[in-house]
Amino acid sequence: MNQFIHPDFKLNGKQFSYLELLSEAIYLKENGKFFEKAIGKFLLEWLNTDEYVFVQTSGSTGKPKKILVEKSAMMASARATGLFFKLQPKTTALLCLSADYIAGKMMLVRALTLGWHLDTTEPNSNPLTNQRYDFVAMVPMQVANSLEQLYLVGTLLIGGTKVNYQLAESVLKTKCNAFESYGMTETISHIAIKRIGEKCFTVLPNVSIALDERNCLVIEALELSTDKIVTNDRVSILNETQFILNGRIDNVINSGGVKIFPEEVEEQLSKHFSTRFFIASLADDKFGEIVILVLEGKPFEVDTSSFSELPKYQIPKKIVFIEKFVETETNKVNRKKTLEKLT
Repeated sequence: MNQFIHPDFKLNGKQFSYLELLSEAIYLKENGKFFEKAIGKFLLEWLNTDEYVFVQTSGSTGKPKKILVEKSAMMASARATGLFFKLQPKTTALLCLSADYIAGKMMLVRALTLGWHLDTTEPNSNPLTNQRYDFVAMVPMQVANSLEQLYLVGTLLIGGTKVNYQLAESVLKTKCNAFESYGMTETISHIAIKRIGEKCFTVLPNVSIALDERNCLVIEALELSTDKIVTNDRVSILNETQFILNGRIDNVINSGGVKIFPEEVEEQLSKHFSTRFFIASLADDKFGEIVILVLEGKPFEVDTSSFSELPKYQIPKKIVFIEKFVETETNKVNRKKTLEKLT
């Protein structure tokens, strides 16, 4: 099983043989802190004789479920990331995401496959210390709390949920080499990347894209999956390697026969609100559905000039406040369960 461990691989400063890493994994699973137990559990799966691992989806767009992922596909994904970012063996990296989910698991796989020197830390809201790293992957909440320390990061990959306008502007001011990722558990982490501040995603090597009859993205990546992956994400394909993400078809609002994508409205409004929000709909006798703005926190007076750049049909007909949004275990906003608080 040594083929799964690159000779340059280090974990928290230590180099391991197969048996030594197996022993470390057992120790972490049985005696480690909560986040270390997840790391140990995954390493034991990675080092066993099975050709696959089970991975938990986050549940942000549906019921959480476990899916089967080939180890060879995970290694192919790791190599594609290394090639895209030109990351060599002995790259220093930080794992600050939960190893219970694909993003954290893939940081371990990249390190094991590409020979990185990986440090681990508890997945909290501000994971950076004074240590410099060549590569770090974070969710937007972590980035927002780490802006003053981003100079310590060579390449920053932001994923898990969309990077809003205000966070993008803040990251750009730090001059950090930062990117946003597109992907899902089914694609084994990201299959496309865009630089913060840019609009279009570029696919990783050996990934092909197309549209289905709904204008939703279809992904073909034979190294990751023998089947085409049909998404519910409406996109505009610019060329064979680039696309613009418009929004999820399952979030679409039909108001008086006009289709409205909440993500497009949110993009326009994100510069006006510092609190979390999203666009949703309520049933309406006249229009079928009306657009509503859902804000997190205590009610406050909303300046309606914030809507001045929106077409008339996209302007929220109602503004509602919910004290605390419902989140998934990976800190994504669960829109459906959050809206259930209104009923």
